[in-house]
Amino acid sequence: MDRVADQRTDVPEIAEVAAETFSFGEFFEEHHRRLFSALCAATANRQEAEEVMQEAFLKLWERWDRVSGLEDPVGYLYRTAMNVFRKRLRRAKLAVRKAVGLADATDAYDVIDARAVVIQGLRELRPNERAAVVLTSLRGFSSEEAADMLGMKAATVRALASRGRARMRKVVES
Repeated sequence: MDRVADQRTDVPEIAEVAAETFSFGEFFEEHHRRLFSALCAATANRQEAEEVMQEAFLKLWERWDRVSGLEDPVGYLYRTAMNVFRKRLRRAKLAVRKAVGLADATDAYDVIDARAVVIQGLRELRPNERAAVVLTSLRGFSSEEAADMLGMKAATVRALASRGRARMRKVVES
């Protein structure tokens, strides 16, 4: 009898795990395209954006039991993705410093259209400015939401976004 009772208690646990996995799948389906789009703009590289997005979703999936109960799991997703991006950027900068004689990489497919101009403008921004511009201007998040995602004050996000847009205007004008 104890064996049957043990088997019955295992069934709800399996159902709960399946429900959590399913809700994460729904979350992924609902938000992966927008996150990928934001990361493409932030990284200016589709492959880099894909890798950052995968790593961010993996981190969320590993903690889904806690993240799913948060007030704003989408904000947590974007903050995680931006942290992954900044970490990769720091590592890349360190690698460049260690390497000798690297030439600046330029875009071989420089197409003159609005999208290329925006991407070029974003490339000229500092990472924090880029993240602020992408989240507030391109993704439409409020400065308070973006501040939560980036782990800074809303006033700082507004200042970074304003400075970033001004720098982008200079790039477009030249």
